[in-house]
Amino acid sequence: MRDGARRWRRALGAAACLVLARPAWAGINIDIEGVSDTLRNNVSAYLSLTRYKTRAVDSITMDRLEDRISREASEALEPFGYYQPRIRYRATSLTEGNWNVRIDIDHGPAVIVRSVELEVSGPGRDDPRFERIVEHPLLAPGDRLLQESYEQMKSDLETTAAAYGYFDARMIANELFVNPRTRSARIVLEMDTGVRYRFGHTTLEQSVIDAPLARRYLRYREGDPYDQSKLLGTEFALDDSDYFSTVVVQPGTPDRVHHTVPVVIRARPNLRDRYSFSGGYGTDTGPRGTLQWDRTRIGDHGDRFGVQLEASKLLQVLQALYSIPIGDPAVDRLAFAATADYGIPGNLIYKDFAVGPSYTRVVSRWQYVFSLMPTRSITYDGFTTETQDLLIPSITVGSVPRGYLGQALFQQGFVAQLRAGVNLGGSSDRFAQLHVTGQHTFDLAPRWHLLLRGEVGLSLVSRLKDLPGSLRFFAGGEGSVRGFEYDDLSPIEQVATASGTAYLKVGGRDVLTGSAEIVRDVTRHIAIAAFTDAGNAFNTFGRSGNPAYPHFIEYSTGMGVLWRLPILTVGVDVAQPISRPGAGPRFDIYFGPKL
Repeated sequence: MRDGARRWRRALGAAACLVLARPAWAGINIDIEGVSDTLRNNVSAYLSLTRYKTRAVDSITMDRLEDRISREASEALEPFGYYQPRIRYRATSLTEGNWNVRIDIDHGPAVIVRSVELEVSGPGRDDPRFERIVEHPLLAPGDRLLQESYEQMKSDLETTAAAYGYFDARMIANELFVNPRTRSARIVLEMDTGVRYRFGHTTLEQSVIDAPLARRYLRYREGDPYDQSKLLGTEFALDDSDYFSTVVVQPGTPDRVHHTVPVVIRARPNLRDRYSFSGGYGTDTGPRGTLQWDRTRIGDHGDRFGVQLEASKLLQVLQALYSIPIGDPAVDRLAFAATADYGIPGNLIYKDFAVGPSYTRVVSRWQYVFSLMPTRSITYDGFTTETQDLLIPSITVGSVPRGYLGQALFQQGFVAQLRAGVNLGGSSDRFAQLHVTGQHTFDLAPRWHLLLRGEVGLSLVSRLKDLPGSLRFFAGGEGSVRGFEYDDLSPIEQVATASGTAYLKVGGRDVLTGSAEIVRDVTRHIAIAAFTDAGNAFNTFGRSGNPAYPHFIEYSTGMGVLWRLPILTVGVDVAQPISRPGAGPRFDIYFGPKL
């Protein structure tokens, strides 16, 4: 393009633009057409023009910037496999120092990967982690060449080597051959892993708990193959123990002779006493809260003691717990608990007092809790009082996340509890009970989720009165069958009184509930949902326990809104019972700590 023609075209363009409009920007306006947003952004990042967008530019400077457009735009397209683009551009002077630059790009045909030679040699060639990289390369023959994917393949090899102790690994071949004329590319990547290093001696710098206990928190042993994730797991385990305020786990310089890596762990003590409070609100429960005090360590053997109070208008629980770390101290413990419960489900009032040991152990992705609780249970239905002295053994099995290290869980995907009770006073009161709950969220698509929840409870007992009020089943309300009041779904017991017949909701032997909920994330913090719930508590399968309502299973459907704030979750649900004609909708509002 000759300078004279360039100046003449600019003059004509400037005249036209001055007639039509006055520019609203200062500097250079750049229009890039013909390519996707991804390519457009990369071209813009490569262009020298971009650095002058907010500056007044004279014609001499613009001439120099124009001369760079073709080269810079071409270079911006090469990482995406386009090596033969056709680029046209026009710079138009608007007013003094202000320009409009239009760039039209036809990126042309892409370079195609014709062959990929990806190989790992050396002692680590059979390591499954390297095998996955080799067997599933990011680029395969027939793919469009993406230099980012090529660099990622190389980075994956190097990162894997560093993370798993192949500190002598080296790239034997690292080549990308591109032939723009034939629009083909050949990739050659080869790594020699060298020997895999092992964990050397670990130095523990802490004075909080005794050294043997502290070493039981390590997720590795001296002599194990080096694995960076084991160091991270060790840091998490020590941090979650609450013995320490800060924990730093740092690998040392690899020993090139013995092929070992020393580790240094530095930890500072946590406060000995810790206090916490959390609160919330629910339409069913009213205000609710939890107050807790923990003595994080007693002596240097890791024992701890805590007291927790949970309170709402329907349930109050006071528990004192003394726990002793055993086995793997991150997840296993022996505990002794004393608990006092006061609850008001349906028309019952119960008081339970229990004291006894429990043993918690985690194996793979399952947590097992065994307990043996002598319990005094008092159940009052408004007319009669049942007092029972029971011995209640139980086993609880719950799912935990992969790599679980004892951290507090807001919820578990699956929990099954089997318990039994015998009367310590020698009477015939005895029972056995199984209670299973589960929930899972399926990600259907970006922003779309399906939440399924279910509950099954079964009791083997000769008389309902032999079952303590705290262990009887109810349904309805938040977390159960919405659209009904909390614990409203229950078998009815008729009691003759001086003023007539009283109908009491006394709970049932069994329960069955389920929920399906579609959730749509509207924004990062707000979600809407549509759901349907079903279920009931009963004494005989297939038969309603409430003669006023013949449906064995009650149904409801509704919608909700969830608002996730930085430290708080707020929810509003409106549900309509569909198994009870004439019943109106029910609104539920709840908020509590963010989940």
